[in-house]
Amino acid sequence: MSGLTQLELPFEFMPTPFGSCMPHTDSDGQKPPKPGKGTLRRLRLASGELSYRFVRARRRSIGISIDAGQLEARAPRHTPIAEVEAFIRQKERWIARRLDECARRPPPMRWHDGARLPLLGRMITLRGDAGAAGVGLVNDCLILPASAFRQWPRQAIEWLQAHALALFQDRLSHFTAVLAVPLPSLGLSNAKTQWGSCHKTGRDGARVLLNWRLYHLPLRLIDYVVVHELAHLKELNHSARFWAVVASAVPDHVEARRELNRLGRLLPEL
Repeated sequence: MSGLTQLELPFEFMPTPFGSCMPHTDSDGQKPPKPGKGTLRRLRLASGELSYRFVRARRRSIGISIDAGQLEARAPRHTPIAEVEAFIRQKERWIARRLDECARRPPPMRWHDGARLPLLGRMITLRGDAGAAGVGLVNDCLILPASAFRQWPRQAIEWLQAHALALFQDRLSHFTAVLAVPLPSLGLSNAKTQWGSCHKTGRDGARVLLNWRLYHLPLRLIDYVVVHELAHLKELNHSARFWAVVASAVPDHVEARRELNRLGRLLPEL
């Protein structure tokens, strides 16, 4: 085995982890500048009326981008508005896909007593406790020290990461036995675009990195990602042989990947 394999997150753009739609690459693949003031305009498309912000800028071509659910079009200073709007019409499907992504993404996590958070596929509730010395899970409540409210994000994320690492290690050990592959070393990933990765270390060793946010998801989906990465210890590709290895441990891997893509889009930004 050589090289690096990655299981990507289900986003066409991912500037912040599981967050709301923030500035990203332009329709022509270029990173847009910070939004200017511009003017608000409306355009009738086949799918309905579209509002957009129009900015004239020092550039050679027309470009569009989406920032927090708002379409912005930028064009050279002397480009006719009819040409700009014709370009927008050409990109209608591109725009619709990205606006839909924005609409379906949950807002950033709001930390307060009673807030809800996904954990292994179920929803738990954050509760402040004046007597709590640390973080702990009691039934479906994540207990945090009430006196350290401002530290809740850091404390909760550290707790999630520690428990994710322990669970991932257990599942890794289980499936290395199932697949008859050597046990690789394990680390947590904070990657913005991959669920996991597997790469060679030294002559015979390997290392698997798993995104700690998988801990939000049901165990069967965590198992799918673990098996996916371990399967690369036998097949460093995505050939039919590779998927046969995955299917030997996760027979419903096609459905699991589909559900992973769907649920991954719903995870909160912590």
